[in-house]
Amino acid sequence: VQLQASGGGLVQAGGSLRLACAASGRTFSVYATGWFRQAPGKEREFVAAISLDGGIIPYADSVRGRFTIFRDNAKNTVYLQMNSLQPEGTAVYYCAVGGRVSLDQRSYDYWGQGTQVTVSS
Repeated sequence: VQLQASGGGLVQAGGSLRLACAASGRTFSVYATGWFRQAPGKEREFVAAISLDGGIIPYADSVRGRFTIFRDNAKNTVYLQMNSLQPEGTAVYYCAVGGRVSLDQRSYDYWGQGTQVTVSS
């Protein structure tokens, strides 16, 4: 499976961005998908994940209520809609796929290259 993350950019605080994670190779719908982020000088952290059927969707406490993850299996794409972005959301955002939904990045087998999100104050 190859993953391509896109949609990052520069946005002012309070603004929105939609990230996309497009998959190629093996059928995307057999995998759970997660989004993680890594801010400068910090470890990579869990943001959100979605199960194969979209029925299990955990969020990090820091983004719950502002971010929404959803998938379009027909397009082999998972999206992360990010609203009310704050400067602490500045990070490289990565998507990853694995056999089950997990908050642990070690559970994910394939990773995209990351997309930069910068939130200005």
